[in-house]
Amino acid sequence: MASDTSASNPSPVPSDVKERLKASYDIIAPKYSAWTLQHPAQRLEYLDKILALLPLSDPPSRPLRILELGCGPGLPVTRKLLSYPTVRVTANDISTVQIELARANLLGAATEGNSGDAEREEEERLTLVEGDMAKLAFPDGSFDAVVAFYSLIHLPRAEQTEMIGKIARWLKPGGYLLANFAEGEAEAVVMEKWLDEKGWAFWSGWGKEETLRIIGEAGLQVVVGEVTGDVVDASFLWVIAKQKNNQ
Repeated sequence: MASDTSASNPSPVPSDVKERLKASYDIIAPKYSAWTLQHPAQRLEYLDKILALLPLSDPPSRPLRILELGCGPGLPVTRKLLSYPTVRVTANDISTVQIELARANLLGAATEGNSGDAEREEEERLTLVEGDMAKLAFPDGSFDAVVAFYSLIHLPRAEQTEMIGKIARWLKPGGYLLANFAEGEAEAVVMEKWLDEKGWAFWSGWGKEETLRIIGEAGLQVVVGEVTGDVVDASFLWVIAKQKNNQ
């Protein structure tokens, strides 16, 4: 989320919220990508925190599998994840254009003289999945980590609760979730013109205390749960949580 939502008036959850979000991100994808690349520091700061908890410096005998919800154009987060040779990324986004940009950014830039080897290697380590994250299905214990930057907040609150439960099941025992949530409680916040005249946006949230309670009830132990100001006039609850239940 790259704009302050506090100035917008609360409104009911639109019945076509997913369709409108997809259409909006298809339109604003290039602008959103440009904005994100101008302000990468906070994303990378929290990404570094979760990466420090994963066995990357001492390569494991098996690949590390990471799910990214709301990958956008793949920059800077997906690219950094793929910079670790042992990491395999499944990257999801609801926007067709965002997935196309991610494919171009991550798979279409094999350096000259590599005979396409680098690109083929990236294809083997990256799976791009277009669609509504709430409809994704994976076996329990599929991932070592799940990351979601400015994406879960686009779901209606009830779906956020369901999504946290799914993520907890998708994580391997000892796996980690990294995500940011709304600091305050709001059923629905809508902006009719976000980043563009045709850019429509929706956010919601349970607020800090309720979000942390939901995460704990899902079987995740909060390692980091802090409110941090964003580069725009907004604050978010940033959470790193560990799967503590045996599966």
